[in-house]
Amino acid sequence: MITETYQVFVNEDPEKIAVTTSTEKISYSQWHTWTNQTAHWLKSMQNEYKTVGILLPNSRHFLQVFLGAAKAGWVAVPYDVRWTTDELMKRIQLSKPDLIVTTDALKSKHHQLSQNWFDVVDLDLAIRSFPTENIVLEKNKPFYIGFTSGTTGTPKAFIRSQKSWVASFQCNRCDFYLDNTKHVLIPGSLFHSHFLYGAVSTLYLGGSVYIMEQFTPQFTMQFLNQHPISVLYVVPTMIEAFFKSQMAIKQSIQLISSGAKWSPQSKKQIHEVFYDVQMYEFYGASETSFITVLSNEDALNRPETVGKACTGVEIQIRHQKEETQIGKIYVRSELLIDGYITGMNREVETICDAEGFATVNDMGYIDEEGYVTVIGREHNMILYGGINIFPEEIEQVLKTHEFVEEAVVMGVADAYWGQMIVAIIKGNVSRLELKKHCRKVLASYKIPRKWLFVEQMPYTTSGKIARGELLKQIECEELTYV
Repeated sequence: MITETYQVFVNEDPEKIAVTTSTEKISYSQWHTWTNQTAHWLKSMQNEYKTVGILLPNSRHFLQVFLGAAKAGWVAVPYDVRWTTDELMKRIQLSKPDLIVTTDALKSKHHQLSQNWFDVVDLDLAIRSFPTENIVLEKNKPFYIGFTSGTTGTPKAFIRSQKSWVASFQCNRCDFYLDNTKHVLIPGSLFHSHFLYGAVSTLYLGGSVYIMEQFTPQFTMQFLNQHPISVLYVVPTMIEAFFKSQMAIKQSIQLISSGAKWSPQSKKQIHEVFYDVQMYEFYGASETSFITVLSNEDALNRPETVGKACTGVEIQIRHQKEETQIGKIYVRSELLIDGYITGMNREVETICDAEGFATVNDMGYIDEEGYVTVIGREHNMILYGGINIFPEEIEQVLKTHEFVEEAVVMGVADAYWGQMIVAIIKGNVSRLELKKHCRKVLASYKIPRKWLFVEQMPYTTSGKIARGELLKQIECEELTYV
């Protein structure tokens, strides 16, 4: 179980701090007690799905309910506090929670929904009379429902078992060199699996986790100045915020990064913000967890790759044509989800083939030294005059221009070419300047033929650019070419 090590840490050093927030410092002894009592409280309920929804901002209670549910053999479902009522309703219909722990303000925001709400302010009192001893569970219980929407905005629910995260914790030890001595700052929303995993894995390994209620560069600096932080979980947009704030971090820090691939310009700038940094980028997905890791040293020597396979991960490249090096990336490991949830009764549809391999339809290749290069997503691929073009390659080039804030490249139907390459740009720069910029590194057939400039990109609820919405706007002629 993902909480099975807590008793060991209580025996070794009960007063060691497990969780720190801006208002609380919680020892391993107290944390063990609270999560056990939360587990017994949930287990005392006679519910159909044994599923608890968590609609909370970052807090001690968020983690407590999530891990208490895991101890009880329940499934936890984090929801995003920024969702509209319609967005939340769609995900509730998929996940079917028996109750939702939330705040009075969020309950009022979604008052149209008929749910079994539980106010978080009553949690400490509710669990107080429950036992503090561990609950013995059968191994590999499902414990986590998450959502992935890709670029379409349509939610899809997946379910994960505890064994998969316990296996992932070995990657923390072997690939990121994390252990019980680390002080780990979690600046992002616990709704997102990257930050939730960072907190849960730190506690499993016996380290100390620090939770920020909300990310800002200034608030992050306060935590770094007030606490002995040695590890910082980030996504590239957070580092971009540090660039804009012009802050400098002088203490030694280890970055664990997920999200979009870093641009070469950002990698150069990062050493201007972090004076003494060890950076670990990983490539993965909600469905697969870790696939590859790019260490600090490899980032300097092989920056065009996403690194080598993580501990316990097998990678296959399956080629559609024998003469090409590029193929679809498949992975096999114990880190995979159980599957997607389908149907009214929460049936689970596996993502694995008969050999146990799964794919999220990324395309790429492995070189002779074992480094993986990701070219792009299969369904994003543009077929231009019979040539396969991956828009992600063009996007990376466009993003290296100093005045480009965001860039999206996609194929639009064309009677002659099959698909025409279109670039959508947010930034203060001209089409001619960008074409000139692209010619320096791209073949002529990869340079976009049409250009659109926007004030703002549309996003999915998970924060990704909504390519489907952009394509719809282009097809409806809501955007004008220049």
